Order: sequence, then structure tokens, then C-alpha cells
Amino acid sequence: MLTAVSSSSLHHGAQLLHPNLFQPDSTFFTMEAVDEYTKIESHFIRGRNALMVSGNFSAIYTDYYLHLMDNKLRHKEQLDTLLKEQLSFLTLHLVARPWAETVAWTVNLRAPRVNVFVTGGSTEESITGHLFTEGVKEAPRSTLHSQTLVAGAEGRRSAVELEDNDPANWIETYYTQSEQRPARAFRLPDEKFVLIAAQPDCDIEWLNELTDEKVATLLDDEAHKLLETRRFRFHCGCSPERFLPSLAQFKGNPDALFQGDAGLEIICPRCGAKHIITPDMFDE
Repeated sequence: MLTAVSSSSLHHGAQLLHPNLFQPDSTFFTMEAVDEYTKIESHFIRGRNALMVSGNFSAIYTDYYLHLMDNKLRHKEQLDTLLKEQLSFLTLHLVARPWAETVAWTVNLRAPRVNVFVTGGSTEESITGHLFTEGVKEAPRSTLHSQTLVAGAEGRRSAVELEDNDPANWIETYYTQSEQRPARAFRLPDEKFVLIAAQPDCDIEWLNELTDEKVATLLDDEAHKLLETRRFRFHCGCSPERFLPSLAQFKGNPDALFQGDAGLEIICPRCGAKHIITPDMFDE
């Protein structure tokens, strides 16, 4: 049962709309004019048969911190870094995949006990995410759960066990086990991230020997072709109205939900934004 607007209602809101129940839907997003997107480029490395996807994530990180400020959210530094890097690596993965896919990743860590949730899609040009630190069940192993949806097609789910708390290793493990091809993930200076994924007949020895220094000059040292440029921003598109369908059972009897209170606070499971639901919203 939901409670009145107060800090005690926050955890319940997260339970009501837990990301494990997440079903991506392009109608959930609203497209608004923004000043800046993060541009993500994909290059085919000729002679090595590898796909290189890279981008500078400063703009996404700026919007992420503005989002935290607006919603009075604050994460411990270690958890904050995990979420930011997972946002970056999922964005690179999305650009390495077809346009129409919407992907959600939930990483359930044993220690610290936390769920790191990120989701996005190229069609919406959006990436978002949230940390769950309360009520997280302890699992036998840390695990990355992936859900991929394409409109008009059957979705795909997979789960891979993780050996550590490094998001770069998470995506490399995911590619090896779920994508069935090796990939390397790199962090470069100035908030730049790179994903290099093997293509058919890839030079695997070259791929395995790559270092941060080699990747930093890769486009100068190797023959390559720019395939495409996509753009992303940190954006969810959630609003109070988006959550009303989940409360449809109370439409004919809102008093049973509000119990005399002026409103209820609910948390978006995708981004952690706080929204107020009021009785008049049911009338509208």
C-alpha cells in the first residue's frame, strides 16, 4: 500500500515499479528541444575486422548531475562511478547494435549490495539509469541481467555472472557470453569511453593486446571507415501521468489510495525522479 507524501514513501515507490518488471516502450519518452547531445561514432577498423565505438560523455554526465540535483539525490562516490560508467558502456553497446533496439541492463551486485539499472535506445536518443540500495536481495553471484526489445518482435533476455565490480569487465563478459564474440572496453582521459567489438575474421591477437595508449591513437594508426554517428542525452521522459496506468485499480475509488492525504510521492524506477500523484489526476 502506498503512503502519503513523505520520505517513508520513497522505498515503497521503488518496489511498486521495480526495474526487473520494466517493459521498455517508446511512448514512455518525450522528445524535447535540448542544447547538446553526446555524439557517439562507430568506425570499422579495416585490416583488423573490428568495430570501434567511442564518445565523450561530458554532456551526459552534466545532465546526470543536474538530474540528481533537481531530485535531491546523492550517491556514494563508488556507486556513482558504477552508474556513470554503466551508462557510458550501455550507450556504446546501443550504437554497436541496430537502431530499433531498446535495451535494459540490471546488475545485481553482492558487495556492495546494490542494483545498478540502466536503459536506453537509439530511436529515442536517450539513456537513463538509477541505483537501488534498499531492499536488494542477496544473490549467490553478482549477475548482469539484460533485456532487449524491438517493436513487433519477440524480446530477448540473458544473464551473465560477473567476477568483479568493474563495468568495463562487465561489458566484456557480456559480449563473450551473450553476444558470442569478444570485445574490449576502455576508459580514456576527459570522460571518453571506447568499445571495440570483434567482427567476422577479426584479428583476435591484436584485439587482446590493445591498451589504453594504443586505443587513444587507434584512428591515427589504423585504416578505418566512419560508419555512422548517433547522439544521446541523459533523459527519461517520466511524468506523474505516466504512472497513472499502474494505479488504474484505484480509479473508481481514489480514497482507498489516498486515504485523505493530499498526494502520494512515487519514484521513477528508471531514473529515480520523484513525482507527486494527486486525487485530481484521476478525475482528469
